[in-house]
Amino acid sequence: MTAIHPSQLHQQLQMYTRANWSSWGALIVSCGLLSLGVSLQGKERQYKPWILGAAVISLETGRRQRHTVKQLSQSLGDIESASRANFQLWAKAQTQPTAQLALTVGIDANWQPENLIADPIEYIQKKQKHVALVGGTGDGKSTFTQFLSSKIGGRVIVYDSDAKPDDWSWLEQSDVIGRKGNFNAIDAAMGKDLESLQDLVQLRGEGGDNAIAGRERFLIAEEFPILVEECDNAAPWLKKHAKRGRRYKQFILAIAQNDTAENFGLQGDKDTLYSCFVLVRLGQFARDHARTKLKDPQLEQWLKAGGKKRFLVDDCPCELDLSNWGTGTIKDKITDSHRDDEARSLSKDLNEYEQFILNWGQQHPGEVLKARILLQSSRLFDGMQPDEVRIIFAAMADRGLGEVEGSGDRLGWKWS
Repeated sequence: MTAIHPSQLHQQLQMYTRANWSSWGALIVSCGLLSLGVSLQGKERQYKPWILGAAVISLETGRRQRHTVKQLSQSLGDIESASRANFQLWAKAQTQPTAQLALTVGIDANWQPENLIADPIEYIQKKQKHVALVGGTGDGKSTFTQFLSSKIGGRVIVYDSDAKPDDWSWLEQSDVIGRKGNFNAIDAAMGKDLESLQDLVQLRGEGGDNAIAGRERFLIAEEFPILVEECDNAAPWLKKHAKRGRRYKQFILAIAQNDTAENFGLQGDKDTLYSCFVLVRLGQFARDHARTKLKDPQLEQWLKAGGKKRFLVDDCPCELDLSNWGTGTIKDKITDSHRDDEARSLSKDLNEYEQFILNWGQQHPGEVLKARILLQSSRLFDGMQPDEVRIIFAAMADRGLGEVEGSGDRLGWKWS
């Protein structure tokens, strides 16, 4: 068995088992469809091409799953030994509470790191980097990813070959690419991303930042080491976005279970990993980094005592409680966050008339403002005709600030 981190071993064994069963299931389905297609008679023969086509697709899916099984088998080595090691690690974790308690003896329970980060988003944005997220199963990768995407902004696209039906439920189905091991779809989409990045370079060179406004994207790549193995475009996709993407509002989040450059398709290029990415380490990976790299046992115990809410951002400890973030309203939270950010951005360029109207709407949510009411409520609009006020209403609605109701002389505006 190759050297695999304990938390990575368990997940790779799960992936191996799923892929193995999926490959056999696809083979059985393919054989059944082929038998059905051959047995069709009479008018039913018109369905034969469709059934045979489905059989071929099922067979191809099984072939790809077998390829994944082979890759994981090479990584794990002897499957029986790997399973035995995984069980021993689990048993050790369950039967050594005394040893864990001994480690914490002598550690001040009130101790706080001096370089504690309260807001990881502010840190990431200040660094002007992408994010490499490292964590094991159950460390909170999905929750942190959702939180980060809600704050960074832009259209969210996810590349995840192992996504279950209920994964990424806060996104549109079309924005989750690669379900059911469809690496061809991921590879093709990443190729289009590279073309889009080049188009943005051309547009910005001709028209400046205004030419690429509204094209912001947040690109998430799950289990990036597997994508590198299966997709030719994965490694160049990461390298080119890492070095140029932020300038063109193309932010990427690559997720892996180890923080080596090889896991991110950057063989022999550690400089790119550390210069272009903020490394967020969760769970055991954060504690291992504190112990082995930072040589700080007190920090290790502080991370352990905080559970999922404590982790490392680069070499800095961070404490952020996201326990209530993913409780069924994640899509609303992200939508509201994006809407608030857009409103703040738009309000920066308002003139004094538009700003007064905006302030009125926010103080009277849901109420319709008429030109007559506005002319009577402030001397700011003295000398202005009702039609001129209604033109301002329409212009603000066109820019996404509120909405209009009615038409002609009855046209009004309200904040939404």
